[in-house]
Amino acid sequence: MMYEPDPRRWKALAVSLTAGFMGLLDVSIVNVALPSMQAGLHASSGGIRWVVSGYALAFGLVLVTGGRLGDAFGRRNMFLGALAAFVLTSALAGAAPDETTLVLARLAQGVAAGMLTPQNTGLIQDLFRGAERGRAFGMFGAVVGISTAVGPILGGFIIAVFGGQDGWRWVFYVNVPIGVLAFVLALRLLPRSEKKQLKISSEIDFVGIALLAVAVLGVLLPVVDADQGGLTRWWWLFPVAVVFGVAFVRWEHSVVRRGRSPLLDTRLFTGTPGYATGAAVGALYFCGFAGIWLVFAMYFQQGLGYSPLQSGLSVTPFALGSAVSAAVAGRLVPRFGRRLTVTGLGMVAVGLLAVALIAELVPPSASGWAFALPLVFAGVGGGMVISPNTTLTLECVPVRLAGVAGGALQTGQRIGTAIGTAVLASVFGMVIGHGYPVALTVALSCAAVLTCGALALAIAELRARRHRAAEAERGAQEGEVSAADVHPS
Repeated sequence: MMYEPDPRRWKALAVSLTAGFMGLLDVSIVNVALPSMQAGLHASSGGIRWVVSGYALAFGLVLVTGGRLGDAFGRRNMFLGALAAFVLTSALAGAAPDETTLVLARLAQGVAAGMLTPQNTGLIQDLFRGAERGRAFGMFGAVVGISTAVGPILGGFIIAVFGGQDGWRWVFYVNVPIGVLAFVLALRLLPRSEKKQLKISSEIDFVGIALLAVAVLGVLLPVVDADQGGLTRWWWLFPVAVVFGVAFVRWEHSVVRRGRSPLLDTRLFTGTPGYATGAAVGALYFCGFAGIWLVFAMYFQQGLGYSPLQSGLSVTPFALGSAVSAAVAGRLVPRFGRRLTVTGLGMVAVGLLAVALIAELVPPSASGWAFALPLVFAGVGGGMVISPNTTLTLECVPVRLAGVAGGALQTGQRIGTAIGTAVLASVFGMVIGHGYPVALTVALSCAAVLTCGALALAIAELRARRHRAAEAERGAQEGEVSAADVHPS
């Protein structure tokens, strides 16, 4: 059957990316709002910390499940249901009367966002082909990077407009009108999926869901609670996570062998060129990248006494650089491929190390301006990482696995976000006694080391791609020679 593109596909993509932007934005937007939340609710520091970590935890736990459910029940149905839930839980978080209600609402909001996000990659696979698919994935990757970078700026602006006491509530309320509009437009623009007669017991891998949930929870829970002694108290969860992770992989192998529908098709990592390495690059990069925003917020607000808006504006250079380069990088993927991510990761590492050095050399009162140029440099590099890596990682994924592949990729990024945020915040807190500049220097140096780890993987994948291309060219030449022997001119 000849493929006929949906004439409304770009409008549908715009709607889906708007909804996805909200879910991803809520990972970082609350960082600058935490002092306002704590003051407004008279909350404990431990409880308020779960506003960030609980969201990332819930988000990461359900991403793969959300992708599989989208494959099974239809992307449009899952998208609409998850978007409605995200709008509702955003309203509940904004109206929370106490710390416990807010944390529970954020957990529920994280589940809704985790169900929503993988539908974006699945819709792109359904609606686009060829070069258009690369452009669409480039736009999705740009949304991932930009949403994380602009979160602190937007959060600071909202609190400045609505006041320090209750301004944090509007960080959540802003999702409501945008989400309602996106829902109405999605009803009109998203293509209807074919109705499938599903056998729940065979189509949905409940055992896989449970095994993966325990494995991910075992990794995330000790890390997100690290600065409160979580590594000491919850250390035993790490071996539990390993056991359940191995059990999950073995179970998924057996599900595939029996011809049933797995939660995560392990052939993605063994039979899809570049997927495993690309997913690892994304996860490790987010370990270093996502955690710097909380570190900067603590440095500027607690160390220098900046307002949330001033704190957000201080990292604007990174967001601007990332926004510009992400828009351009998505179009350059067919030409430069993995070289874009290698270059971008190198620029991020250099930029973060430059900020770490400047923090030690300039007076704290001048640091906001002094950081601007290296943050622009790092931001330009960051925009060259996420969008191309998303495109290159998913380019060989079969359409039938689109939702699961996108969900697994995002799961790695969310796990990286949770781990990176907890680790960098803990490092910052452990050396704060030596002064805020020293704490910032050490934390950013750790972020640069993590980024260099992602760089090493990206270089390895670049070499592997060149090897595959050389093998393919050699095979083509041998085929031409064989054909000439059979049919001499």
